[in-house]
Amino acid sequence: MLRILLRAYLGRYWPLLSWVLVFQTVQTFGALLLPTLNADIINRGVARGDTGYIWRMGAVMLGVTCVQVLFAVAAIYFGARASMGFGRDVRAGLFHQVNDFSAQEVAHFGAPSLITRITNDVAQVQMLVLTTCTMLVAAPITAVGGFVLALNQDVGLSWILVIAIPLLAVVLGIVLSRMIPQFRLMQERVDRMNQMLREQLTGVRVVRAFVREPQESARFATVNELLTDTALRSGRLMALMFPIVNVGVNISSVAVLWIGANRIADGSMTVGSMIAFLTYLIQILMAVMMATFMAALLPRAAVSAERIQEVLNTPLSVVLSKEPITEVSLTVSLELKHVGFSYPGAAQPVLHDVNVTCRAGEILAIIGSTGSGKTTLMNLIPRLSDATTGTVLVNGVDVRLLAPNVLWSRVGVVPQKPYLFSGTVASNLRYGKPEATDEEMWEALQIAQAAEFVEQMPGALQATISQGGANVSGGQRQRLAIARALVHRPEIYLFDDSFSALDLATDARLRSAMIPHISQSVVVVVAQRVSTIRYAEQIMVLEDGLVMGLGTHDELLATCQTYQEIVSSQMSINEGAA
Repeated sequence: MLRILLRAYLGRYWPLLSWVLVFQTVQTFGALLLPTLNADIINRGVARGDTGYIWRMGAVMLGVTCVQVLFAVAAIYFGARASMGFGRDVRAGLFHQVNDFSAQEVAHFGAPSLITRITNDVAQVQMLVLTTCTMLVAAPITAVGGFVLALNQDVGLSWILVIAIPLLAVVLGIVLSRMIPQFRLMQERVDRMNQMLREQLTGVRVVRAFVREPQESARFATVNELLTDTALRSGRLMALMFPIVNVGVNISSVAVLWIGANRIADGSMTVGSMIAFLTYLIQILMAVMMATFMAALLPRAAVSAERIQEVLNTPLSVVLSKEPITEVSLTVSLELKHVGFSYPGAAQPVLHDVNVTCRAGEILAIIGSTGSGKTTLMNLIPRLSDATTGTVLVNGVDVRLLAPNVLWSRVGVVPQKPYLFSGTVASNLRYGKPEATDEEMWEALQIAQAAEFVEQMPGALQATISQGGANVSGGQRQRLAIARALVHRPEIYLFDDSFSALDLATDARLRSAMIPHISQSVVVVVAQRVSTIRYAEQIMVLEDGLVMGLGTHDELLATCQTYQEIVSSQMSINEGAA
């Protein structure tokens, strides 16, 4: 999965990566050249007392060092550009993929997991790319070049390298094999931690109202402890790697000094060659250490890449048409023909054979018990989900054939849980119509019965709205969401239980003020109160996904037992008929 992700998103940065390879190669050869030059200074300058040679070779070493530093900085710069661009592109790809998800895919992954994948998981892979550009490219060049140059200094000590390098590789491989499952488990527990925090922060008022702080603290402590334990286990394994490399470096260095001293004593080796060989040995083992550090990052990055690819490769349940229709009839209508919906693997469908037609100026009301399929039916109209059977037609065209922007520009949704974005009242009202004037916004606020409290807010239309509309009440949030839809002026209004937080008087005034504004549109209203829907041209009664009745208030009172039961639970039959 990691290789696939890198090939897909890092390929466009090959020019930068090519420069990284060039710069790293040059600076690495510079670093490898220095021990040989140092050996020459010792053997030809210090040993012979040739001060001029020492100065000349010292100047050469200084020049090589300057070139090495310059090229190292350039390599890091281009590597950082490539890695940061890679991270940006992967986050953008995930963001657009998640935006195309239907409610079904979002529910499958869960919001906390999606957030973790877009942030933490991308950061892990991005760090791997950055470290590869700055460290891993130099490691094999150093190892191979250092090995050749070390042999050039003295072949008799080469057996130390032959033993030390494979032994380190085997030991580190064993440690790495135990790290991969721990990293996978840690990412899952980060997801769980995010989910727990979102629940507790979002539901903090409920927690306090039911005095559940001790229990929630205990739940958080359990999840936190699990994440801590996993992080400690993986951290301990990672911490083992560097001492192992250090032990290998130190033992190998002692072996070089011990054996090298004997070879110097019998004249088989010079002091400069031994020092150069020791330097190359340290460089080679440091390259192994760099590769080890990379190997420590690799398992976690591989797990993160797998989680990222899982999102990117998830097939969409709402598939766009290959040749979408961009022009539709000006005659506003909404029609559902034999519409049904089933969740994958569900034993029973959520909706069965729904048939209804609405024209401009008509109101379709949907009522039914909890879980009867009302919200699911509403989601099919703007294609938040696709009907599994039947057809949803907007202005006579199947919504599955319409270009998304054409469909969404004709639909205004006020969801069951109204959501406001951080910003101002004006920025929220202009969400569906960026060019809306102040007059249009105040008109919408007047209709939604929100103008009075907006006028009292500091700044009025420029008053601050916090994330989710947390700084306004539930009723105010609902009325602002309704005003946002009214500013949009769509051809089809979808009100999904959008009047539940309003008192009866405000509800009545809002509906009365809205009638002239929506006279050229189709309005679909999901409601629990009979008083909200009794004057609708058509009322659909849903029960377990089945249409139990369709007609006016009076017709359903006479013919639909389910509707009669709903009415009788709220008012007497006589009151309902009045």
